[in-house]
Amino acid sequence: MFGAVVVGIGTAGWVRIRDILAPLPGSPAEKLTIRGFISRRSLDPQQGICQIPIQEALSRDDIHVAFICTENAFHEENIRAFLQAGKHVCVEYPMTLDYKAAEELWDFAEKKGVILHEEHIELLSEDYKALKREVEGKVLQEGTLHFTGGPLKPGAGFPSFSGIARLTCLVEWFGELSVTAATMDHHSDRNYSKMTATLLTVDNRPLTWIEERGPNLQRAKHINFQFDTCTLTQIPPTPRGAVGLFMQDLTYFSAKLTGQVSQEELQREKQRVLHCLKLAETIQQCCQG
Repeated sequence: MFGAVVVGIGTAGWVRIRDILAPLPGSPAEKLTIRGFISRRSLDPQQGICQIPIQEALSRDDIHVAFICTENAFHEENIRAFLQAGKHVCVEYPMTLDYKAAEELWDFAEKKGVILHEEHIELLSEDYKALKREVEGKVLQEGTLHFTGGPLKPGAGFPSFSGIARLTCLVEWFGELSVTAATMDHHSDRNYSKMTATLLTVDNRPLTWIEERGPNLQRAKHINFQFDTCTLTQIPPTPRGAVGLFMQDLTYFSAKLTGQVSQEELQREKQRVLHCLKLAETIQQCCQG
């Protein structure tokens, strides 16, 4: 069994505890058992699980795994602490707000012989899979992905990092990308921001990625992908999956812990994660340069 601790008790942390307590029957996640949770606040037990100090979690031999569910700005320091203690780590995206730090953490995990996993539940969603099927075999001419949502919370990081789920989808749909330009329109008095990044595929096809946030903006993804044979302007309607996204991710991470994911797949995933973080950093530099 792998003893686990959850770091951060927001929505994601609460769901992590729930899923570890009641894993998918017959799945590798049954190998996990929750030992406690960590929070900067002093809290009562959550779902029957007690709070423990971080130093205790780092030193206990019966804790092997940490689920990092804090604000993005605290991911790096928590990952580093648990890797140093020889623990496996599952962290919500983005892993860090700095590409070089992420590269160092991957190397550190490999030297320690432990798993470092960045959660990407968007790649497990039914609408992502449906659009993946739609774009397969088609030749992209140009495209736009425009995301809207409410204002970012403190500690979320620059929009290219906090919104890396959308960037990851673009890379998975269209392959490796490069950044040609990026701008940021920010109005702190209105709590409004709009980041626009121009990207290129390896075939020099232009993609525009927009992250727009403000108090009155509904959470939505708008697409316009023009192919050689058709144009896609909406994500195909799909039913909700039978298994929750966080439960799917928990099962996949547990499969890594139990050696059921190939080294080839682990390396492919590492390359994709680092590629997206590098793109996010380049976009930030363009906007702030």
